[in-house]
Amino acid sequence: MTDPITRTGLRPRFWERVPLKKMTQPEWEALCDGCGKCCLNKLEDADTGEVVFTRIACKLLDDETCRCAHYQVRKTIVPECVVLTPGNIADIAYWMPLSCAYRRLYEGRKLADWHPLVSGRADSVHEAGVSVQGWTLPEIEVPVEDWEDHVIDEEL
Repeated sequence: MTDPITRTGLRPRFWERVPLKKMTQPEWEALCDGCGKCCLNKLEDADTGEVVFTRIACKLLDDETCRCAHYQVRKTIVPECVVLTPGNIADIAYWMPLSCAYRRLYEGRKLADWHPLVSGRADSVHEAGVSVQGWTLPEIEVPVEDWEDHVIDEEL
């Protein structure tokens, strides 16, 4: 017997019971908390592999909604955009923010209380202060050589 699907196309509390690789596409997409942190440009130390976040956002990030302005065609516009999938999360998880639902579940942690799936409210990520809403800089306005001047504490 399969799990019941609600009118949203999501099984009840699927994130607690369904392995990442067995989630439906709507369930996978619903894991995104809408924080926008994955759309921040990162710097990776070639020697140590350490990844730091900057407040420099991808040109497609909508700073108010914290969502990609052209999500369905983002790879066409930004070829270097990384599309996270159950098949590549093992290779990419280190690059995702610590608060990211995909990373949390991959690492065996629970979703945060502020996650929209837990709270039932899309704005809870912004209310908790864990999104990038209102404080990013567009990458087209900051030269790459200046990105180091905009490194942030990842948990902001």
